Amino acid sequence: MKINENYLQLKENYLFIDIAKKVNTFTSANPDAKLIRMGIGDVTLPIVPTVVDAMKKAADEMSVKETFRGYEDSGAGYDFLREAVSDYYKKLGADVSTSEIRINDGAKSDCGNITDIFSSDNTVLVTDPVYPVYVDSNIMSGRKIICADSNESNGFAAMPDRSVHADIIYLCSPNNPTGSAYTKAQLEEWVEYAVENDAIIIYDSAYEAFITDPEIPRSIYCIDGAKKCAIEMCSLSKTAGFTGMRCGYTVVPEELIVKTSDGHEVSIAKLWGRRQGSKFNGVSYPVQRAAEAVFTEEGQKQIRENIAYYQENARIIAETLTRCGVPFTGGKNSPYIWLKCPDNMGSWEFFDKLLNEIAVVGTPGAGFGKNGEGWFRLTAFNSKENTIEAMARLEKLFNE
Repeated sequence: MKINENYLQLKENYLFIDIAKKVNTFTSANPDAKLIRMGIGDVTLPIVPTVVDAMKKAADEMSVKETFRGYEDSGAGYDFLREAVSDYYKKLGADVSTSEIRINDGAKSDCGNITDIFSSDNTVLVTDPVYPVYVDSNIMSGRKIICADSNESNGFAAMPDRSVHADIIYLCSPNNPTGSAYTKAQLEEWVEYAVENDAIIIYDSAYEAFITDPEIPRSIYCIDGAKKCAIEMCSLSKTAGFTGMRCGYTVVPEELIVKTSDGHEVSIAKLWGRRQGSKFNGVSYPVQRAAEAVFTEEGQKQIRENIAYYQENARIIAETLTRCGVPFTGGKNSPYIWLKCPDNMGSWEFFDKLLNEIAVVGTPGAGFGKNGEGWFRLTAFNSKENTIEAMARLEKLFNE
Protein backbone atom coordinates (compact mmCIF):
# COMPACT_ATOMS: atom_id res chain seq x y z
CA MET A 1 0.00 0.00 0.00
CA LYS A 2 1.26 3.46 -0.91
CA ILE A 3 -0.13 6.85 0.06
CA ASN A 4 -0.53 9.94 -2.09
CA GLU A 5 2.67 11.63 -0.96
CA ASN A 6 1.52 14.95 -2.38
CA TYR A 7 -0.42 15.30 0.87
CA LEU A 8 2.91 15.45 2.70
CA GLN A 9 3.60 18.73 0.87
CA LEU A 10 0.67 20.40 2.62
CA LYS A 11 1.31 22.61 5.62
CA GLU A 12 0.88 20.55 8.78
CA ASN A 13 -1.42 23.05 10.47
CA TYR A 14 -4.40 24.76 8.91
CA LEU A 15 -4.86 28.50 9.43
CA PHE A 16 -8.12 28.32 11.35
CA ILE A 17 -6.88 25.46 13.52
CA ASP A 18 -3.99 27.68 14.64
CA ILE A 19 -6.42 30.51 15.36
CA ALA A 20 -8.66 28.20 17.39
CA LYS A 21 -5.73 27.05 19.52
CA LYS A 22 -4.75 30.62 20.35
CA VAL A 23 -8.33 31.61 21.12
CA ASN A 24 -8.84 28.57 23.37
CA THR A 25 -5.67 29.42 25.30
CA PHE A 26 -6.87 33.01 25.74
CA THR A 27 -10.38 32.09 26.89
CA SER A 28 -9.01 29.55 29.37
CA ALA A 29 -6.80 32.22 30.90
CA ASN A 30 -9.49 34.94 30.66
CA PRO A 31 -12.87 33.26 31.27
CA ASP A 32 -14.65 36.58 31.97
CA ALA A 33 -13.43 38.40 28.87
CA LYS A 34 -16.06 39.26 26.27
CA LEU A 35 -14.49 37.85 23.13
CA ILE A 36 -15.69 39.27 19.81
CA ARG A 37 -15.03 37.02 16.82
CA MET A 38 -14.51 38.78 13.51
CA GLY A 39 -12.27 36.19 11.92
CA ILE A 40 -13.92 33.15 10.36
CA GLY A 41 -16.41 34.08 7.66
CA ASP A 42 -19.44 32.32 9.13
CA VAL A 43 -22.81 34.03 9.13
CA THR A 44 -24.70 34.87 12.33
CA LEU A 45 -28.20 35.82 11.12
CA PRO A 46 -30.75 32.98 10.89
CA ILE A 47 -32.23 31.60 7.68
CA VAL A 48 -35.04 33.87 6.48
CA PRO A 49 -38.68 32.76 7.05
CA THR A 50 -39.57 32.14 3.38
CA VAL A 51 -36.67 29.73 3.02
CA VAL A 52 -37.38 27.95 6.31
CA ASP A 53 -41.05 27.52 5.37
CA ALA A 54 -40.09 25.96 2.03
CA MET A 55 -37.73 23.53 3.72
CA LYS A 56 -40.35 22.54 6.31
CA LYS A 57 -42.91 21.93 3.59
CA ALA A 58 -40.44 19.80 1.63
CA ALA A 59 -39.55 17.83 4.77
CA ASP A 60 -43.25 17.13 5.29
CA GLU A 61 -43.48 15.89 1.70
CA MET A 62 -40.78 13.36 2.49
CA SER A 63 -43.10 11.75 5.07
CA VAL A 64 -45.85 11.02 2.51
CA LYS A 65 -45.57 8.13 0.07
CA GLU A 66 -46.97 10.08 -2.92
CA THR A 67 -44.55 13.01 -2.49
CA PHE A 68 -41.48 11.20 -1.12
CA ARG A 69 -38.28 11.78 -3.12
CA GLY A 70 -35.28 9.50 -3.39
CA TYR A 71 -32.41 10.03 -5.80
CA GLU A 72 -32.76 12.95 -8.19
CA ASP A 73 -32.53 11.35 -11.64
CA SER A 74 -30.10 13.66 -13.46
CA GLY A 75 -27.63 14.10 -10.62
CA ALA A 76 -27.37 17.75 -11.60
CA GLY A 77 -30.10 19.02 -9.30
CA TYR A 78 -33.86 19.30 -9.57
CA ASP A 79 -35.21 21.20 -12.57
CA PHE A 80 -37.13 23.62 -10.36
CA LEU A 81 -33.91 24.87 -8.72
CA ARG A 82 -31.84 24.98 -11.89
CA GLU A 83 -34.58 26.98 -13.59
CA ALA A 84 -34.62 29.41 -10.66
CA VAL A 85 -30.84 29.83 -10.89
CA SER A 86 -31.02 30.33 -14.67
CA ASP A 87 -33.65 33.06 -14.23
CA TYR A 88 -31.46 34.69 -11.58
CA TYR A 89 -28.53 34.82 -14.01
CA LYS A 90 -30.71 36.57 -16.57
CA LYS A 91 -31.36 39.32 -14.03
CA LEU A 92 -27.59 39.68 -13.63
CA GLY A 93 -27.22 40.15 -17.37
CA ALA A 94 -25.83 36.68 -18.10
CA ASP A 95 -27.35 34.00 -20.33
CA VAL A 96 -26.96 30.64 -18.54
CA SER A 97 -29.20 27.71 -19.51
CA THR A 98 -30.51 25.14 -17.05
CA SER A 99 -28.47 22.41 -18.76
CA GLU A 100 -25.26 24.26 -17.84
CA ILE A 101 -26.08 24.39 -14.12
CA ARG A 102 -25.21 21.70 -11.57
CA ILE A 103 -26.38 21.97 -7.96
CA ASN A 104 -23.79 21.22 -5.29
CA ASP A 105 -23.26 21.37 -1.54
CA GLY A 106 -21.33 24.64 -1.66
CA ALA A 107 -18.63 26.32 -3.73
CA LYS A 108 -15.72 25.01 -1.65
CA SER A 109 -16.46 21.38 -2.54
CA ASP A 110 -16.56 22.00 -6.27
CA CYS A 111 -13.53 24.31 -6.17
CA GLY A 112 -11.54 21.42 -4.76
CA ASN A 113 -13.19 18.57 -6.68
CA ILE A 114 -13.07 20.17 -10.13
CA THR A 115 -9.37 19.32 -10.24
CA ASP A 116 -10.30 15.64 -10.72
CA ILE A 117 -11.07 16.18 -14.41
CA PHE A 118 -7.77 17.92 -15.22
CA SER A 119 -4.36 16.39 -15.77
CA SER A 120 -1.82 16.66 -12.97
CA ASP A 121 0.74 18.20 -15.35
CA ASN A 122 -1.30 21.39 -15.80
CA THR A 123 0.17 24.62 -14.46
CA VAL A 124 -2.18 26.35 -12.03
CA LEU A 125 -2.25 30.12 -11.52
CA VAL A 126 -3.64 31.62 -8.32
CA THR A 127 -3.72 35.21 -7.15
CA ASP A 128 -1.80 35.69 -3.89
CA PRO A 129 -3.29 36.30 -1.24
CA VAL A 130 -5.39 33.24 -1.97
CA TYR A 131 -8.24 31.22 -0.48
CA PRO A 132 -6.43 28.06 0.75
CA VAL A 133 -8.59 25.44 -1.03
CA TYR A 134 -7.36 26.61 -4.44
CA VAL A 135 -3.78 25.83 -3.46
CA ASP A 136 -4.27 22.79 -1.25
CA SER A 137 -6.45 20.84 -3.69
CA ASN A 138 -3.84 21.24 -6.42
CA ILE A 139 -0.95 20.36 -4.13
CA MET A 140 -2.86 17.15 -3.37
CA SER A 141 -2.81 16.40 -7.11
CA GLY A 142 0.86 17.28 -7.55
CA ARG A 143 0.37 20.24 -9.88
CA LYS A 144 2.75 23.12 -10.40
CA ILE A 145 1.34 26.29 -8.86
CA ILE A 146 2.39 29.81 -9.82
CA CYS A 147 1.19 33.09 -8.35
CA ALA A 148 0.04 36.44 -9.67
CA ASP A 149 0.82 39.05 -7.05
CA SER A 150 -2.06 40.96 -5.50
CA ASN A 151 -0.68 43.74 -3.35
CA GLU A 152 -1.21 47.28 -2.16
CA SER A 153 0.10 48.78 -5.39
CA ASN A 154 -2.57 47.11 -7.56
CA GLY A 155 -5.38 47.32 -5.03
CA PHE A 156 -5.08 43.59 -4.34
CA ALA A 157 -6.44 42.84 -7.80
CA ALA A 158 -3.70 40.92 -9.61
CA MET A 159 -3.68 41.06 -13.38
CA PRO A 160 -2.26 38.54 -15.88
CA ASP A 161 1.35 38.60 -17.02
CA ARG A 162 1.33 37.84 -20.76
CA SER A 163 4.88 36.41 -20.53
CA VAL A 164 3.70 33.66 -18.16
CA HIS A 165 1.71 30.61 -19.27
CA ALA A 166 -1.00 29.00 -17.16
CA ASP A 167 -3.49 26.21 -17.90
CA ILE A 168 -5.90 26.63 -14.99
CA ILE A 169 -6.61 30.02 -13.40
CA TYR A 170 -8.41 30.58 -10.11
CA LEU A 171 -10.13 33.94 -9.68
CA CYS A 172 -12.37 35.05 -6.82
CA SER A 173 -14.37 38.27 -7.11
CA PRO A 174 -15.31 39.79 -4.75
CA ASN A 175 -12.19 38.33 -3.28
CA ASN A 176 -11.72 36.30 -0.17
CA PRO A 177 -9.69 37.41 1.78
CA THR A 178 -8.94 40.88 0.40
CA GLY A 179 -12.46 42.15 -0.35
CA SER A 180 -11.30 43.58 -3.70
CA ALA A 181 -13.49 43.11 -6.79
CA TYR A 182 -12.59 43.03 -10.48
CA THR A 183 -14.02 45.62 -12.84
CA LYS A 184 -15.45 44.64 -16.21
CA ALA A 185 -12.30 45.83 -17.97
CA GLN A 186 -10.10 43.78 -15.67
CA LEU A 187 -12.16 40.64 -16.20
CA GLU A 188 -12.05 41.21 -19.95
CA GLU A 189 -8.25 41.16 -19.70
CA TRP A 190 -8.32 37.89 -17.76
CA VAL A 191 -10.66 36.31 -20.32
CA GLU A 192 -8.36 37.42 -23.14
CA TYR A 193 -5.39 35.90 -21.32
CA ALA A 194 -7.24 32.60 -20.79
CA VAL A 195 -8.21 32.39 -24.46
CA GLU A 196 -4.64 33.16 -25.55
CA ASN A 197 -3.31 30.36 -23.33
CA ASP A 198 -6.08 27.82 -24.04
CA ALA A 199 -6.64 27.99 -20.29
CA ILE A 200 -9.70 27.53 -18.11
CA ILE A 201 -10.72 30.05 -15.45
CA ILE A 202 -12.24 28.65 -12.26
CA TYR A 203 -14.29 31.67 -11.17
CA ASP A 204 -15.48 31.77 -7.57
CA SER A 205 -18.40 34.20 -7.27
CA ALA A 206 -19.53 33.18 -3.78
CA TYR A 207 -19.84 36.83 -2.71
CA GLU A 208 -21.51 38.30 -5.80
CA ALA A 209 -24.65 39.24 -3.82
CA PHE A 210 -22.61 41.76 -1.81
CA ILE A 211 -21.67 43.83 -4.88
CA THR A 212 -23.14 47.34 -4.78
CA ASP A 213 -21.08 49.01 -7.51
CA PRO A 214 -22.92 48.74 -10.86
CA GLU A 215 -19.55 48.76 -12.64
CA ILE A 216 -18.56 45.46 -11.00
CA PRO A 217 -19.88 42.37 -12.87
CA ARG A 218 -21.74 39.86 -10.69
CA SER A 219 -20.90 37.00 -13.03
CA ILE A 220 -17.95 36.35 -15.32
CA TYR A 221 -20.52 35.49 -17.99
CA CYS A 222 -21.27 39.20 -18.25
CA ILE A 223 -17.96 39.29 -20.15
CA ASP A 224 -17.96 38.48 -23.87
CA GLY A 225 -16.15 35.23 -24.61
CA ALA A 226 -16.16 33.99 -21.01
CA LYS A 227 -18.35 30.99 -21.77
CA LYS A 228 -15.55 29.61 -23.94
CA CYS A 229 -13.01 29.64 -21.12
CA ALA A 230 -14.64 29.89 -17.68
CA ILE A 231 -16.36 27.70 -15.10
CA GLU A 232 -18.27 29.69 -12.47
CA MET A 233 -19.02 28.51 -8.94
CA CYS A 234 -21.39 30.18 -6.53
CA SER A 235 -22.69 29.43 -3.07
CA LEU A 236 -25.72 30.27 -0.97
CA SER A 237 -23.62 30.13 2.21
CA LYS A 238 -23.14 33.88 2.55
CA THR A 239 -25.89 34.96 0.15
CA ALA A 240 -28.64 33.23 2.13
CA GLY A 241 -26.97 31.93 5.29
CA PHE A 242 -26.61 28.34 4.06
CA THR A 243 -23.28 27.68 5.80
CA GLY A 244 -25.00 24.97 7.85
CA MET A 245 -27.42 23.79 5.13
CA ARG A 246 -24.91 23.49 2.26
CA CYS A 247 -26.09 24.36 -1.23
CA GLY A 248 -24.58 26.12 -4.21
CA TYR A 249 -24.20 25.73 -7.95
CA THR A 250 -21.54 25.39 -10.62
CA VAL A 251 -21.97 26.56 -14.21
CA VAL A 252 -20.07 24.70 -16.93
CA PRO A 253 -20.91 26.26 -20.32
CA GLU A 254 -21.77 24.05 -23.27
CA GLU A 255 -19.26 26.02 -25.37
CA LEU A 256 -16.39 24.97 -23.10
CA ILE A 257 -14.60 22.46 -25.33
CA VAL A 258 -10.98 21.28 -25.03
CA LYS A 259 -8.82 19.00 -27.14
CA THR A 260 -7.26 15.78 -25.92
CA SER A 261 -3.64 14.86 -26.57
CA ASP A 262 -4.68 13.06 -29.79
CA GLY A 263 -6.68 16.04 -31.06
CA HIS A 264 -10.22 14.97 -30.18
CA GLU A 265 -12.64 17.56 -28.85
CA VAL A 266 -14.09 16.92 -25.40
CA SER A 267 -16.91 18.69 -23.56
CA ILE A 268 -15.83 19.83 -20.09
CA ALA A 269 -19.49 19.76 -19.03
CA LYS A 270 -19.73 16.06 -19.91
CA LEU A 271 -16.49 15.27 -18.06
CA TRP A 272 -17.69 17.11 -14.97
CA GLY A 273 -21.10 15.46 -15.17
CA ARG A 274 -19.43 12.05 -15.37
CA ARG A 275 -17.22 12.82 -12.38
CA GLN A 276 -20.15 14.03 -10.29
CA GLY A 277 -22.29 11.09 -11.31
CA SER A 278 -19.60 8.75 -10.01
CA LYS A 279 -18.66 10.55 -6.79
CA PHE A 280 -21.59 12.71 -5.71
CA ASN A 281 -25.22 11.81 -5.02
CA GLY A 282 -26.54 15.35 -4.92
CA VAL A 283 -28.12 17.75 -2.44
CA SER A 284 -31.19 16.69 -0.47
CA TYR A 285 -34.66 17.54 -1.76
CA PRO A 286 -35.64 19.71 1.27
CA VAL A 287 -32.45 21.78 0.92
CA GLN A 288 -33.02 22.27 -2.81
CA ARG A 289 -36.59 23.41 -2.15
CA ALA A 290 -35.19 25.84 0.44
CA ALA A 291 -32.67 27.07 -2.14
CA GLU A 292 -35.44 27.55 -4.70
CA ALA A 293 -37.21 29.84 -2.20
CA VAL A 294 -34.10 32.04 -2.06
CA PHE A 295 -34.75 33.07 -5.67
CA THR A 296 -38.43 33.94 -5.24
CA GLU A 297 -39.44 37.58 -5.02
CA GLU A 298 -40.13 37.33 -1.28
CA GLY A 299 -36.99 35.27 -0.72
CA GLN A 300 -34.84 37.87 -2.46
CA LYS A 301 -36.43 40.63 -0.41
CA GLN A 302 -35.72 38.86 2.87
CA ILE A 303 -32.15 37.82 2.11
CA ARG A 304 -31.38 41.34 0.85
CA GLU A 305 -32.33 42.59 4.31
CA ASN A 306 -29.80 40.21 5.87
CA ILE A 307 -27.13 41.18 3.37
CA ALA A 308 -27.82 44.87 4.06
CA TYR A 309 -27.29 44.14 7.77
CA TYR A 310 -23.82 42.73 7.07
CA GLN A 311 -23.07 45.57 4.65
CA GLU A 312 -23.84 48.06 7.41
CA ASN A 313 -21.38 46.25 9.65
CA ALA A 314 -18.78 46.49 6.89
CA ARG A 315 -19.47 50.22 6.59
CA ILE A 316 -18.91 50.66 10.35
CA ILE A 317 -15.58 48.84 10.14
CA ALA A 318 -14.50 50.82 7.07
CA GLU A 319 -15.40 54.17 8.66
CA THR A 320 -13.46 53.28 11.81
CA LEU A 321 -10.35 52.36 9.83
CA THR A 322 -10.66 55.54 7.76
CA ARG A 323 -10.79 57.68 10.92
CA CYS A 324 -7.73 55.86 12.24
CA GLY A 325 -5.83 56.38 8.98
CA VAL A 326 -5.44 52.64 8.38
CA PRO A 327 -5.13 51.52 4.73
CA PHE A 328 -7.60 48.82 3.70
CA THR A 329 -9.48 47.25 0.82
CA GLY A 330 -12.96 45.73 0.75
CA GLY A 331 -16.01 46.61 2.79
CA LYS A 332 -17.98 48.11 -0.09
CA ASN A 333 -18.61 45.19 -2.43
CA SER A 334 -17.62 42.50 0.02
CA PRO A 335 -18.24 41.37 3.62
CA TYR A 336 -14.47 41.27 4.12
CA ILE A 337 -12.20 44.13 5.14
CA TRP A 338 -8.48 43.69 4.48
CA LEU A 339 -6.43 46.11 6.58
CA LYS A 340 -2.75 46.90 6.82
CA CYS A 341 -1.22 46.05 10.17
CA PRO A 342 0.10 49.20 11.92
CA ASP A 343 3.74 49.96 12.69
CA ASN A 344 5.00 47.29 10.27
CA MET A 345 3.68 44.56 12.54
CA GLY A 346 3.48 41.00 11.27
CA SER A 347 0.06 39.44 10.76
CA TRP A 348 0.32 37.00 13.66
CA GLU A 349 1.88 39.67 15.86
CA PHE A 350 -1.13 41.91 15.22
CA PHE A 351 -3.47 38.96 15.80
CA ASP A 352 -1.93 38.38 19.23
CA LYS A 353 -2.17 42.06 20.07
CA LEU A 354 -5.86 42.28 19.24
CA LEU A 355 -6.65 39.03 21.03
CA ASN A 356 -4.70 39.75 24.21
CA GLU A 357 -5.32 43.49 24.56
CA ILE A 358 -8.89 44.03 23.30
CA ALA A 359 -10.29 40.46 22.99
CA VAL A 360 -11.06 40.78 19.27
CA VAL A 361 -10.35 37.92 16.88
CA GLY A 362 -9.49 38.46 13.23
CA THR A 363 -7.58 36.45 10.63
CA PRO A 364 -3.84 36.92 9.98
CA GLY A 365 -3.18 37.68 6.34
CA ALA A 366 -0.07 35.51 6.35
CA GLY A 367 -2.37 32.49 6.31
CA PHE A 368 -3.44 33.40 2.76
CA GLY A 369 0.01 33.56 1.15
CA LYS A 370 3.21 35.59 1.09
CA ASN A 371 1.45 38.81 0.01
CA GLY A 372 -0.84 38.52 3.01
CA GLU A 373 1.97 39.07 5.49
CA GLY A 374 1.51 42.41 7.21
CA TRP A 375 -2.22 42.43 6.44
CA PHE A 376 -5.26 41.32 8.40
CA ARG A 377 -8.83 40.24 7.57
CA LEU A 378 -11.94 41.27 9.48
CA THR A 379 -15.43 40.07 8.59
CA ALA A 380 -18.81 41.77 8.80
CA PHE A 381 -20.55 38.55 9.87
CA ASN A 382 -21.31 39.46 13.45
CA SER A 383 -24.04 41.39 15.22
CA LYS A 384 -24.16 45.13 14.76
CA GLU A 385 -23.73 45.60 18.52
CA ASN A 386 -20.58 43.46 18.57
CA THR A 387 -19.22 45.19 15.49
CA ILE A 388 -19.69 48.63 17.07
CA GLU A 389 -18.06 47.48 20.31
CA ALA A 390 -15.15 45.80 18.52
CA MET A 391 -14.49 48.93 16.47
CA ALA A 392 -14.63 51.12 19.60
CA ARG A 393 -11.99 48.87 21.16
CA LEU A 394 -9.91 48.93 17.98
CA GLU A 395 -10.11 52.71 17.62
CA LYS A 396 -9.04 53.19 21.22
CA LEU A 397 -6.11 50.84 20.67
CA PHE A 398 -5.00 52.69 17.54
CA ASN A 399 -5.27 56.05 19.31
CA GLU A 400 -3.12 54.78 22.12
